[in-house]
Formats: sequence, structure tokens, C-alpha cells
Amino acid sequence: MNQKALYIAALGLLCLGLGYLVLSGIQQSNMYFLNVSEALAKTPQKVQKARVFGMIASDGLQKASGKGEGKAVLRLADKENPQQTLRVKYSGVLPDNLKPGTGVIVEGSMGENGNIFSAHTLLTQCPSKYESES
Repeated sequence: MNQKALYIAALGLLCLGLGYLVLSGIQQSNMYFLNVSEALAKTPQKVQKARVFGMIASDGLQKASGKGEGKAVLRLADKENPQQTLRVKYSGVLPDNLKPGTGVIVEGSMGENGNIFSAHTLLTQCPSKYESES
């Protein structure tokens, strides 16, 4: 009886530990995926952990290179409604294919006043070899 209780207690602790790991993993990876118009429609407090998709506007790229890493200020336009734009500040390694008209996904948070998105990750959309060049 004593050995059975020990096994039940050990199994209970194992289940609690696994449950904690799963729950903390879900909470850390919980991130909104928004387009530019959705990010602008939400309050800055609701966009504290988000991925935002948009196209770099034709005049929306300013690069400043440093040692190893670069800084960029982007103006992302909504794919459906290009008049809606979001200003993004990014500091890190800049992708080679970063240019106006490129689709990008930025991860980060909206500033307190809601006009600048601070990104810690910048991913560019890969050009498709199956799309016609225009």
C-alpha cells in the first residue's frame, strides 16, 4: 500500500510538471497574426505581442547600416487597402531582398501612442518562381 501511494504521488507530480510545461509553452507562443488595418484598429495595449503582415510601401523603406546589424524604418501598407499604413522600426539583420513592394511579416509590439510598431523580427516573403514578372 505504501509503495502504491508513492507511485501515485510520483505520477501526479509528473503530470503536474508536464501540464506546467505545456501551459507555459502555449502562453509564450500565443501571438496575434494581423494585417496592417487590423493592427491599426486595435488599441496599442492589445497589440503588445503580434505578427503583422503588410507590403513595404513604394517610398516606405529607410535603411541605416551599422556594424553587422542594420536599422530600418519601414512603412507597411495593407495588402487590401494600401492607403492604411503602419510605421515600423526594426533593428537587426536586414534581409537581402528587403525592398519596396516586398511582403513582410514583423513580430513585435505597438508603441504606447499607437503610431510606431517596434519589431524584433523581420521576415520577408520569398518571391515565387511561378509568378509572372511584371
